[in-house]
Amino acid sequence: MIAFQTIRARAEKRKGGAAALGRLMPPRPDPKALAKLRDDHVLAEMTKRVFSAGFAWSVIESKWPGFEAAFLGFEPARLAFEPDDFWDGLVKDTRIVRNGAKIGSVRLNARLVQDVAKEHGSFGKFLAGWPSSDEAGLLELLANRGCRLGGNTGQMLLRFLGWDGFVTSRDVVACLRDAGLDVADEVKSKRDLKLVQDQFNAWANETGLPYVHLSRICAFSIGENHAEHEVLES
Repeated sequence: MIAFQTIRARAEKRKGGAAALGRLMPPRPDPKALAKLRDDHVLAEMTKRVFSAGFAWSVIESKWPGFEAAFLGFEPARLAFEPDDFWDGLVKDTRIVRNGAKIGSVRLNARLVQDVAKEHGSFGKFLAGWPSSDEAGLLELLANRGCRLGGNTGQMLLRFLGWDGFVTSRDVVACLRDAGLDVADEVKSKRDLKLVQDQFNAWANETGLPYVHLSRICAFSIGENHAEHEVLES
């Protein structure tokens, strides 16, 4: 594998220098802020990521006030015990995207958030205590105990909640493969995910950078080179 500095230098050149690349980096993840997340915020973000998967994000954003009203502010304790009639009614509710399977996932994920909060004090505290060096394990937990939270949906959920991790986007995987990592074009197997995890762990040790920065620098080092304002607006 090549040193991460080579990848970073390529990203800097593509984005117009070190300062320009730095402007495209999000703030360093803050475990203290993560630990303070409310459980209703976590369930809301789970729902947003599930409904956005395979769908236009702009549509979900435009209808989001309707989602918040329909799902009772995403209070896990309340939703986990709503009767079947409540959930059946949501399939006909025009305030939201009426996808029965995704609507049902909210009910199951409310129970997940509630169960984890009972075990750890809150879902945010649970996330704050999980090391970035084992994102693969966290993703497996989300996939097994949650509903429709596997794969890229789980990764994007963690990213939007502010947990420090990588995302195996097309450009990130292309960067890893270009650097010499033997993984498929789409990282789906446990074997490939472990290889990706090990490589990001090595780069984190090499550079001291947070995983979210490593991931974004990888993405910016290869593939279509979007202008800075396009990246900041996305």
